[in-house]
Amino acid sequence: MRPKVLRLAAALLIAALAPAAVLSAAPKEAPKVSEAQRKQGMAEAPAIVQAAGIPCQVSDARFVGKTAEDKKTKKPAMSYYEVACGAGNMGFVLQAAQGGPTTAFSCLEADTPQEAGKPPALPCILPGNADPKATLAPLMAKAGAACTPTEARGIGQTKTQSFYEVACQQGTGFVVIASAPFDPAKGVQAQNCLNFDQTQGNIKCTLTTEQQRLAIVDQMPAEAKVNCAIKGKRFVGTARDGGDFYEAACQDGKGYIFKVANGTVAQSWDCAHAQGILGGCQLTDARQAETQEAATYTKLAHEAGSSCNVTKYADFPARGQDEVVEMVCTDGDSAIGIFPATGKGRVLDCGHALVEGYKCSMGKIDYAPITADLRKFNDKSCQVSEIRIAGKTAKGTVLMEVACADKLPGYMIEYQEHPVTAIAATGCRFAGNCELPSNKATK
Repeated sequence: MRPKVLRLAAALLIAALAPAAVLSAAPKEAPKVSEAQRKQGMAEAPAIVQAAGIPCQVSDARFVGKTAEDKKTKKPAMSYYEVACGAGNMGFVLQAAQGGPTTAFSCLEADTPQEAGKPPALPCILPGNADPKATLAPLMAKAGAACTPTEARGIGQTKTQSFYEVACQQGTGFVVIASAPFDPAKGVQAQNCLNFDQTQGNIKCTLTTEQQRLAIVDQMPAEAKVNCAIKGKRFVGTARDGGDFYEAACQDGKGYIFKVANGTVAQSWDCAHAQGILGGCQLTDARQAETQEAATYTKLAHEAGSSCNVTKYADFPARGQDEVVEMVCTDGDSAIGIFPATGKGRVLDCGHALVEGYKCSMGKIDYAPITADLRKFNDKSCQVSEIRIAGKTAKGTVLMEVACADKLPGYMIEYQEHPVTAIAATGCRFAGNCELPSNKATK
């Protein structure tokens, strides 16, 4: 689960990005700066910058050119300028409408080609704007990201936010969200690029591949002082405190989850003790199936109201005083038994158990209880065939995405915990954030 990133990704899906391609009306090739351009730029640009509230003390400027008014399309005349803002500060390209507003694009945006293999429409060429990515190091530190920028590009902007991709010397990559116009004095976020690799939307990282960004996992076992020859790895997610979590599967059958904060491994868990860490391990299951106490768990399950006759079981790490086990019944279905030291226990089907943070991995999953939950809110014939936990809401309820066996669009079911109770359901076409394969195919 990625609670922090889920909220961001949902917001980006509805954001109407306005990339720097709008500058294509300007001259296609930026000439060298002439004295006349610099003289006119320095005479006109500072007042435009001040009037537009752009955070820039103009140290250099050039007038780029002007486009005439288009009465047919009702587009006003436009004047274009480039401004430098002093050492260590980002410069801008300005699009000033006659009698209208001024739009500012940072040099990172202006220097980013809008089509692969083609030059940018209007790049920054003033000496003070020669390396706009050099201004990003303090910005990344402010955002709490351990990153020495090696490459950067502008992704686009909304009316209030600018989006950049930054590749780092450390092997990581980030999507940086800053203000629009770009102002380093205002709030800034840095989200791990790996959060965006599996999401739908118009924000993607392209400076490095997912495999390249996951290469940092190779050094984590040594840093955490655990013995693991890695055979598989994945990005787990970003927690609310900003920590990034990674899973590594080892050649000897073991596995670990690592928490990375400020570029270093802050904590690690072997998979046997990681069930409560953002859904636990998925590349390996360190729990061992047992049979010697099957009769005991059958008795406990029956006392809890379940008809499960247990054939094998495996323990989960204890939570408080409760003993938690996954039980495989004679019909092959799994169930989760939660048994206190004294008193009656509970048995949850695998779907409802997932809401409480327990994932079945030994037997079959019976989706009938989730189908029954869905039908409380919907009269269609969806037979649930796959589920995943999508995250938590601000009020603490759990969102479960379900897919339908007929491959038609699925749903997002909202659950209350303790006891697990379905309280609402919304179709994926309206809910957003649906990522199961059949649901993605119907968007």
